Amino acid sequence: MNGMTIAQKLNEATAKLTEVGIENARLDAEVLLAYVLNTRRLALYVHIARDLEEAQIVRYDKLIARRLEHIPVAYLTGHKEFMGMNFAVTNDVLIPRQDTEVLAQGVIEHLQEYSGDLKLADIGTGSGAICISILKYIDRITAAAVDISRNALDVAEFNAEKFNVSDRINFYEGNLLEPLNGQKFDVIVSNPPYIPSGKFKTLQPEISFEPHGALDGGTDGLDFYKQIIDTAPEFLNDKGFIVFEVGIDQSEPVIELLKANGSFGAIQIWKDLANIDRVVAAWKK
Repeated sequence: MNGMTIAQKLNEATAKLTEVGIENARLDAEVLLAYVLNTRRLALYVHIARDLEEAQIVRYDKLIARRLEHIPVAYLTGHKEFMGMNFAVTNDVLIPRQDTEVLAQGVIEHLQEYSGDLKLADIGTGSGAICISILKYIDRITAAAVDISRNALDVAEFNAEKFNVSDRINFYEGNLLEPLNGQKFDVIVSNPPYIPSGKFKTLQPEISFEPHGALDGGTDGLDFYKQIIDTAPEFLNDKGFIVFEVGIDQSEPVIELLKANGSFGAIQIWKDLANIDRVVAAWKK
């Protein structure tokens, strides 16, 4: 065990991760070693020939062993970057994805066109990444963040404190918009569960470690869109809008649900970096 360099340990871990089919094996090996050494990934290469201490090797090997079981890296390190901020995560919340930044960035851009103080509702807030990111970029916003999971809200509240926006967010435990009765908002955002129930067996094994209730969207993946769209108009101010993240091939079905509701006029699709329809936004008539 003694005398292993950073280079040797990275190569060894990468080979093990690759052997069990881990995507981005080298990146994961680097992220986990940087975490153990409490440094940046770039610093690994600055000191690539450095010998590792025995305690560091032991700790790293334990993390790699857990990654070999397909436990996501974010759950091993306890954090994930989103919109340039390092959010705390646990296995009580979905891991924030880069694709979801499309939603946050789009909302920020559109809200900058509005004047005065603004109110936002985040339905199924999870780690709070979407809501907190928007508040960090626009200081005229206050927010209501809802989740059915008390444990998820604990994570979101921790992140709100971490990024100094807790004085502008109220947290509600409950189902979708129900806890917000009587309130009005300029924008409602949601990244709801949208994976069709029958597709879980075809997904990467890492998905099984994330909270099932935050992923399962029912038979067609549309259950939560239907419920939110049905009640959302009464919670929106004039000129208010609703913004959803959607799964692959779900933009058109969600648009049809919005049109069928009759309360929404202009509808937009925002694409992710892979040119996939990632977000559907609709403005109240």
